[in-house]
Amino acid sequence: MSEYHITNDKYAAAAKYISDRIKYIPTVAVVLGSGLSGLTCGIKNAVKLKYSDIPFFPKSTAPTHEGALYCGLLCNTPVLVMSGRVHCYEGYSMSDAVFYIGVMAKLGIKNLLLTNAAGAVNKDFAPGDIMLITDHIKLVAESPLTGAHNDLFGPRFPCMTEVYSKELSQIIKCCAADLDICLKEGVYMYFAGPQYETPAEIRAAAVLGADAVGMSTVPEAIAGCAAEIKIVALSVITNMAAGILGSAPNEAEVSANAKFAETRLSRLIESFAKSVSN
Repeated sequence: MSEYHITNDKYAAAAKYISDRIKYIPTVAVVLGSGLSGLTCGIKNAVKLKYSDIPFFPKSTAPTHEGALYCGLLCNTPVLVMSGRVHCYEGYSMSDAVFYIGVMAKLGIKNLLLTNAAGAVNKDFAPGDIMLITDHIKLVAESPLTGAHNDLFGPRFPCMTEVYSKELSQIIKCCAADLDICLKEGVYMYFAGPQYETPAEIRAAAVLGADAVGMSTVPEAIAGCAAEIKIVALSVITNMAAGILGSAPNEAEVSANAKFAETRLSRLIESFAKSVSN
């Protein structure tokens, strides 16, 4: 797909395919990042739809990204959970990578929780920590809103002053406190990947104010904010970024530490879903 060929008809076709098959109208959507798919086991009365079966949906090819959408009840809250996402490094344009945001807008979803695996720039962080994203830095030139303007994504030049909803962020913080989960806060910097960052890039990220780095989330957050979906985002710190405390990131370390944090993350998301519905 190309951003110049993604029309409202395609968003509508994907949304109709989903809505015709699910049992509940979701009030919360969740995107599960690398190695973080365990939450799906807790969804009751779940309907599972493979991305490959949904019209025009891009397919996940990244390791540990299942490529399936679940709709059911999480703590009695109707949710839509995406087990895996697509990334630009898989060969997709940024507009392709956020196709599902347009579908969520068509479905009427108003609250979206994004998760990812990230490398820590902040030396006070450690693998296994969970970080609430307060803002982001994106120096990658392409925008998910590039191309012919689509009113589904709001005005042509959307404001990015509050990409990450203060209201939803406060709910997450309260949930973490109730569960006695230590929740870090920080700025996430987006890199296109798939290569990990160089030590020089990480030093630059630190100067710019980044606390963590990764290869996802920001395009979706931009598109979701433009579509007037409330966004909240969590990073699981899976490694220290390149050169931080002598670190050299690798995929095995990322996967292992994502699994280490998965139970805490699932508990936090369950509490969040319950709180948003009240």
